[in-house]
Amino acid sequence: MKNSQPLTLSKKKYMYNILDSIETEIEVSENPYDLPLEELFTMAARINKKRSFLFVSKVLGKHLPIDPNKGLQTGALLGARFLETVKEIKCLETESLLTSFKNGESYQSKSFIPDNIRPVVIGFAETATSLGHAFFDCFKSAEYFHTTREELEQEKPKITFEEEHSHATSHRCFIPLEMIQNEREIILVDDELTTGKTALNIIQSIHAKFPRRVYTVVSILDWRSEENRYGFIRLEQDLGIKINVVSLLAGTVQVKQHNEMNNWSVKVESNMRVESSVERIDLSPFFTMTPYSAYNPMNKAAFIKETGRFGLSSTENRSLQQKASAAAAVLYKKRLGKRTLCLGTGEFMYLPMKLAAEMGEGVYYQSTTRSPIFIEDKVGYGARYGASFPNPEDQDITNFFYNIPPGFYDEIFIFFERTVKLENLQPLLKELSKLQIKMIRLVFFSEYRGEQVENHNQ
Repeated sequence: MKNSQPLTLSKKKYMYNILDSIETEIEVSENPYDLPLEELFTMAARINKKRSFLFVSKVLGKHLPIDPNKGLQTGALLGARFLETVKEIKCLETESLLTSFKNGESYQSKSFIPDNIRPVVIGFAETATSLGHAFFDCFKSAEYFHTTREELEQEKPKITFEEEHSHATSHRCFIPLEMIQNEREIILVDDELTTGKTALNIIQSIHAKFPRRVYTVVSILDWRSEENRYGFIRLEQDLGIKINVVSLLAGTVQVKQHNEMNNWSVKVESNMRVESSVERIDLSPFFTMTPYSAYNPMNKAAFIKETGRFGLSSTENRSLQQKASAAAAVLYKKRLGKRTLCLGTGEFMYLPMKLAAEMGEGVYYQSTTRSPIFIEDKVGYGARYGASFPNPEDQDITNFFYNIPPGFYDEIFIFFERTVKLENLQPLLKELSKLQIKMIRLVFFSEYRGEQVENHNQ
């Protein structure tokens, strides 16, 4: 059975068969909101010797297309869970959040965590940048930033740490010192804890320079073993700190790999193409450019302030919600099709998701990724379609998109934080032309005024 459909072993145990090569047995120990596992994730095989399997989220908007509202609601549910468990405060939003989550209803971000709770929230790149921001939306008075794999010409990161199992292991934090040079609670947001080593790494990095008493780790899934959990207790004792852990689903995972993954492709070839119209949309008037520039001379356009890469306060975030609504109205008017895909790129996930949630019915959201995954067109498997292409902003880095079936979407909006030269987009556009999408819209949030790119018909 070459798929990853779960076989239910008992009320709390599930078995996933991944391409007849990897078996994962999951035992659920905590499911406080009674969320069905099949609504949270499926599984796939990673092309990674350090970790052969991948939980493919159905609520994150990375590898699988989602209703963008569900991505925002997932961050809010984690906010509710944080309030209930860490702060021991009844969350009045929980019931309505769960109803809208389970019924697929639209969602407007709300700040329901009181302003006397003032943490610094950190989202992990690249996968949890949107989840971290959606969680941050819940606070009336907090600050947020996300880690980044980017390097900057004239700026040194205030914090660095390593993520051993990742394809891009180095994380950097470019933030004002005053944001972290304090004793406020740090909340780390990731999509999944498998061993928890990444969280412990950044806690140690922060504590070495900016010590404090309380850290909280928030994730959708928590699969730490008993030994991994003891690692958290040991670090608490060593540093004299408290580490809270918050998740929507917790348990353990046992993995058995029966054979090497050598017989599956990393992309699906198709000879069918349609002539796609390509339109360029400039949203830079809605957003604020930072003074920072990337190390790579291929792209001289500035980053924007509103992503949170350089720090964002709750006050600034409330202003961002208004900017996002105004920008979404522009894109809504551009829509022509009934089925629309909004595709974020790399770390640039939250704003595309936020805009997609306000672009009307029939809108799906997902993002490109650095993660190579084996492809197999089987029902239930986490990567049924896929393609690779050089990152338009740094062509030495290979990027991927997954689960975009040919002929399904009428149009696609591709979101780039910074403008990109048209010639660097050609490999991506070539792959998209195989998907029979008639209209491709390239959406830029920051323009490099020295080089204008004209609208182009592929």
